[in-house]
Amino acid sequence: MKIWTSEHTFNHPWETVAQAAWRKYPNPMNPAVIGTDVIERKVVDGVLVTHRLVSSKWFFPRWAQALIGTAKICYASEKSEVNPNERQMTLKTTNLTFCRYIAVDETVRYTPHPSDTSKTLLKQEAVVTVQGVPLSSYMEDLLTNKISLNAGKGRQAIEWVIGKIDSEIKELASTACKSTDEYYHTQRNLLMTLLPLHGDQWMIYHRRPRGHWMI
Repeated sequence: MKIWTSEHTFNHPWETVAQAAWRKYPNPMNPAVIGTDVIERKVVDGVLVTHRLVSSKWFFPRWAQALIGTAKICYASEKSEVNPNERQMTLKTTNLTFCRYIAVDETVRYTPHPSDTSKTLLKQEAVVTVQGVPLSSYMEDLLTNKISLNAGKGRQAIEWVIGKIDSEIKELASTACKSTDEYYHTQRNLLMTLLPLHGDQWMIYHRRPRGHWMI
């Protein structure tokens, strides 16, 4: 059995990082994860509880494939809890594919940084167990190194999603300004039909059928 742990600080508030974590997959940093499907979602005592199926591609060397077999798509069960009042997000993932030989149990927690609540602390832990096949310890090291590599990609993906969110907010703001400008010009053109007469008075001209004007 191998245990891997890691910590990382995001220079973003918890709410932003938690939102990005939901939109983390798929991403260009880790194309091995090809999708997520929500199996169940509910709110229990103000806590959002979600169960998702994560689809990915595991790339094993040929010698490992000869021991445990092959699979084009691998699946994992992800169960998460988001507590907005306490500002905590916890995700626990367990592999479903190759579970006869391999067990990978990963826990990820997002909380406000204890020293600076404007930042977010990420804690990760993975327990890797390989049994029933030769070279089990070597394969555990292989999987642990892969998890460490993917964790780095995952942190980059969070920053990438946050960048997308910022771009979306700016685009919405720009669209809102554009709509406001269009409304302003429409109303201005409408008011151009009003002509100032007798000082501050505004009167509308109406056209008679014969081409005469009346006020």
